[in-house]
Amino acid sequence: MPSSSNRRTGGSSLMDLQPVDAGAFQSAASGWLVWGSLILVWVASLLPWRLWQPVPDVLLLLLLYWCLHAPTRVGLTTAFVFGLLMDVQDAGLLGLHALCYVLAAYGVLRLSPRLRHFNTWLQALQILPVFVAACTVSSLLGAWLNGAWEGWEWLWSALFTGALWPLPDILMSLHPRRLGGDGAGPV
Repeated sequence: MPSSSNRRTGGSSLMDLQPVDAGAFQSAASGWLVWGSLILVWVASLLPWRLWQPVPDVLLLLLLYWCLHAPTRVGLTTAFVFGLLMDVQDAGLLGLHALCYVLAAYGVLRLSPRLRHFNTWLQALQILPVFVAACTVSSLLGAWLNGAWEGWEWLWSALFTGALWPLPDILMSLHPRRLGGDGAGPV
């Protein structure tokens, strides 16, 4: 009953407290931003620059970014579908990219409670083994199914992809909604 008497007399309780800048705590991205960025990066991955082996897998990078920051929109199913699209595009063994993407997405989803407590640079250090492990499993399975080892060039791609982890966070911080809804930011 003391809480109802506080309300009548004008007193405040801890339940009535609101953050000073509520705009900073809004959802980080809309569905248009999430899906638009994924489709844009997938279309860019259709270009022939991906044939050079050490090129980072930007689609995987963005998928994992959205798995961490928008897990209700992007998850294992999305990673599997985009992985299959990449397998079809590369005309390789069907399922190798899908396996790599699903394993990496699973790793990020499992680590997400811990990753949310760190800044983007410390996240990159923790995500790097996820990239390397997922690409290792995919490369070993591909070598076993093809009957030939293709070398260690895939490791460069995984390392470069892990090193680029801060890039999506930097780019998304420029988005007006992330700054408080109107692009003005806090004063």
